[in-house]
Amino acid sequence: MQYDFSTFKTRSAEVAAWLKTEFAGIHTGRATPSLLDKVMIDSYDAKTPIQHVASISVENARSLRIVPWDKKNIKEIEKAIGNAKLGVNVSIDDQGVRVSFPELTSENRQMLVKLARAKLEDARVTLKKEREEVWNDIQKKEREGEIPEDDKFRFKDELQKLIDTAHKELEAIIERKEKEIIG
Repeated sequence: MQYDFSTFKTRSAEVAAWLKTEFAGIHTGRATPSLLDKVMIDSYDAKTPIQHVASISVENARSLRIVPWDKKNIKEIEKAIGNAKLGVNVSIDDQGVRVSFPELTSENRQMLVKLARAKLEDARVTLKKEREEVWNDIQKKEREGEIPEDDKFRFKDELQKLIDTAHKELEAIIERKEKEIIG
């Protein structure tokens, strides 16, 4: 008999994707449009992502250019980015909005690494919950006689291998982000 780990595999991939998305929101002193992914503006009485009302381009290594399709949104974009507390400088000109990324100090870099580590821990906690659900399901099936006791322990070993693989992937993600932050 074989246990179906596909749900666990899907969930662990979702956790890794979530972590990557969260890390995209941590700026490293380099201009990256993904930093603005979660910033919403009030446009025509609705909360709208900036990407839906403007084009965002990398102007140089430390600044982004946001050109709204409707110039009436310039002030709203400036306000939304300011309220998002991203640690960036925002200025308006006749073309649109310029977002400048300040140079990071070593203290700020350490704070960002600590933030990234906290997000990694959230991902690990989620994986742990998923592991517990699968293990409880395996034990339940063994109690109900659907799987023999020997298979239960074999499935536990397989589950641990999947957990180890997921943790290695999360570690690889954090190592890349830390290198990016530290520079």
